[in-house]
Amino acid sequence: MRQTAKLFMNGRSQAVRLPAEFRFDGKEVYIERQGEAVILRPKAKDWGEFFARDPVMPSDFMLDRKDEPPQDREFFHDLDA
Repeated sequence: MRQTAKLFMNGRSQAVRLPAEFRFDGKEVYIERQGEAVILRPKAKDWGEFFARDPVMPSDFMLDRKDEPPQDREFFHDLDA
């Protein structure tokens, strides 16, 4: 069932009054635009929750990247002992 929500101005910002069954826990949400749609998602409390809820990268991310060998570097070679 599709529902509607009321839009209103809060100072110089536009706000949306969400019906009770669409309310979020917490004080912030992630927001993104996809075409004409605006999508709200709950903001994760920590990194573990973030990655468990919304995997950011596909499983094949960077599978075919070139893995360079480690570089040998001389650290602090400019300093006089």
